[in-house]
Amino acid sequence: MNVGPVTVGPERLTLIAGPCLAESLDLCLQVADKLVPLAEKLGVNYIFKASFDKANRTSIGTTRGAGLEEGLTILQTVKDRFGVPVTTDVHLPYQAAPVSSTVDLLQIPAFLCRQTDLLEACALTGRPVNVKKGQFLAPQDTKNIVDKLKSFDASGIMLTERGTTFGYNALVVDMPGLEIMRSFGVPVCFDATHSAQRPGAGGTSSGGNRDSIPALARAAVAVGVDALFMEIHPDPAHALSDSATQWPLDRAEELLTDLLKLDAARRA
Repeated sequence: MNVGPVTVGPERLTLIAGPCLAESLDLCLQVADKLVPLAEKLGVNYIFKASFDKANRTSIGTTRGAGLEEGLTILQTVKDRFGVPVTTDVHLPYQAAPVSSTVDLLQIPAFLCRQTDLLEACALTGRPVNVKKGQFLAPQDTKNIVDKLKSFDASGIMLTERGTTFGYNALVVDMPGLEIMRSFGVPVCFDATHSAQRPGAGGTSSGGNRDSIPALARAAVAVGVDALFMEIHPDPAHALSDSATQWPLDRAEELLTDLLKLDAARRA
């Protein structure tokens, strides 16, 4: 699957990473300035990610983001300055066309993975589409998502695992499910940071266990994935979204280096 100049597939691991929310241009440039050369040093593909809007926040009182126009300006600036493809999530069908004018990969949030109108609108842009598997879906159910997007002639399709609801305020990751999703002939990505969430556990926000991210990522890389998704922030404790599960920017190289050793061993 081609995402701008990047080919996402089994030949080389792709890193999709950036802050959860495009809080500011300065933040996004700071993160990209660290991750772009790091990806080049480690020999992985890189796609920058940040959200212009978090429409599925737990509470009405939490920050949603800069909005469509300002968010796309931030993403375009990152794209132009660093020469990397960018991705963001879309929540409503009307957003797909304007977002596709800037973004190289359209992301469907997990809660919306079965919304046919949204899938169709994203596919019709001609951009590849990354669908996060709903927390309520079995891995085999994602075949219907793939079939929908193929029926709309999507230019590329990727599925992302981000954990499955396990009782209240908890997620569990079905690692063999990664292979089930990969059997549908599309690249598979593992979202290491959202899989560490405890949805709604903070009362008015989601909680999570940042310390579990390395173990989850190691397990997924050992099984075999085409891409790794991580939300990375220079100061996670003060992030405006997902503060419990964003990975610290200054620890990105340490974690990715370990994961690539596992990836190389699996490929060997």
